Amino acid sequence: MAHAPQIRIPAVYMRGGTSKGVFFRLQDLPEAAQVPGEARDNFLLSVIGSPDPDARHGDDMRGATSGAIETVIVSRSARPGHDVDCLFGQVHVGASFVDWSGDCGNLSAAAGAFAIGSGLIHRERLPRSGIVNVRIWQANIGKTIVVRIPVTHGQAQETDDVELEFIDPVVEVKGSGSAMFPTGKLVDELDVPGIGSLPATLVNAGVPTIFVNVTDIGYTGTEVQEAINDDPKALALFESVRAEGAARMGLIAPAEEVASSKHAPIVAFVAAPADYVSSSGQRIAAGDIDLVARILSMGKLHHAVMDTVAAAIGSAAAIHGTVVSQAANGDKREVRIGHPSGTLLVGGDVRRIGGEWIVIKTMMRQSVRVLMEGHVGVPDQTV
Repeated sequence: MAHAPQIRIPAVYMRGGTSKGVFFRLQDLPEAAQVPGEARDNFLLSVIGSPDPDARHGDDMRGATSGAIETVIVSRSARPGHDVDCLFGQVHVGASFVDWSGDCGNLSAAAGAFAIGSGLIHRERLPRSGIVNVRIWQANIGKTIVVRIPVTHGQAQETDDVELEFIDPVVEVKGSGSAMFPTGKLVDELDVPGIGSLPATLVNAGVPTIFVNVTDIGYTGTEVQEAINDDPKALALFESVRAEGAARMGLIAPAEEVASSKHAPIVAFVAAPADYVSSSGQRIAAGDIDLVARILSMGKLHHAVMDTVAAAIGSAAAIHGTVVSQAANGDKREVRIGHPSGTLLVGGDVRRIGGEWIVIKTMMRQSVRVLMEGHVGVPDQTV
């Protein structure tokens, strides 16, 4: 009998912040997968071992803590003023679905180090020792991210955190243009089935995000993943919030179409600072943070706060009257976020120009580490 062969594709498995992903150079992908389309999606589905309806993760790169596993494709950029293009795909675990609608800022930090280590940065740009500013064109959202990578002997170092700047992180949203607040309001009243009127701040910075104060619907904001992900009623409730917010933002019409994009918009629930214990057992004191935040990604409570959502939090926290600034007890240029895995400090440079709120940039720091490099095996789809 004939046995189906596998092909071996160079890949690096990396951590950026609290996220992990499989990184590829575009030039290393099978020829058919080097362009967007079904072949690329099928390739990534094969890498991850999806669909996996039971979420047992028996044939994938890692066990997922949400409904998706991250993949990143990086290539040398032809765009002026940029070093590399970065494309982020969330591979859904339970279905044959790759979501290209958003970005993972955590892995954007790792993309800078990957670009250096994989030879995508010209050697003349690398000092013997110092800091290299890797300018990334984030192709999913059409934005620039600057990652400052420490370099020793021309090699990216992983012993220090890297700095990230999201330049002009407000994203274009169909139906509402590129406004930071797509409805023109700092707070909207969403009509959510089973809840009624729910105050929400709808923001387009980093990734389209729906902010609600979770105490308005009976939660605390310090919930662990199991408290939400093991409760179908809670998941359905937050999906209803997401559907109503997405329709109000002009992302979908009607709201029932929200299922076509599992990634965006993101639902983020916030609340005033409170003591809690992180997923690693660390005790987080209310006095050490400005607010607590939890986000739902791909239909599940995330184990941390993605950098793109942190950019939205940092932007909204700097503007008096938003749901986020209310939870933080006042507008702040820097905000300390308490999330399930620990804390994150994010800054927002936000200004009001000509009657419109403009986000110049948001800033944060993340850790980066190469976990494994080599090859991934996938079935040869050409035979």
